[in-house]
Amino acid sequence: MTGPDRERLSPCVCTTLRMVSRAVTQLYDDILRPSGLRVTQFSILGAIARLGEANLRQLEHTLAIDQTTLTRSLKLLERNGAIDRVPHADGRIKAMTLTSKGRKALEAARPLWARAQDRVLRELGTTAWADAQRRLAHLLRVAVKKRRRTRGQSRVPPRRTGKGSL
Repeated sequence: MTGPDRERLSPCVCTTLRMVSRAVTQLYDDILRPSGLRVTQFSILGAIARLGEANLRQLEHTLAIDQTTLTRSLKLLERNGAIDRVPHADGRIKAMTLTSKGRKALEAARPLWARAQDRVLRELGTTAWADAQRRLAHLLRVAVKKRRRTRGQSRVPPRRTGKGSL
């Protein structure tokens, strides 16, 4: 890539991935707008549909989404009647299923999602996307593995340099 788009990218992997992610998310959200769903909600409903019933941990793992964002989206989907909480053998686990309204919303959004997907793939190319998926899958594995290793470690408090300063 050359020109102004390349110049906008950061040498920081995280910053660049987030920038691209936001732009692609906005594209999908714009195309999905007539369905009343955002791409995040579409992804959550799709995951629940594939799993039949899903709890928070399953969705966090399947979608690689943080619990706060997931919980906020689930509350909205539940309030809108797209999902229901269902009893689970372990009362501490929050399990969800799609309601008929959720299934209808997902079905209505699928052709719009396909339009967004086709637009991106037409511009990017299916071969380039397949290559990008392989590289991103590797990056995801590395990031998740590193995060699991460091999650249990305690944070090092900042060193104080003087009275009242950090």
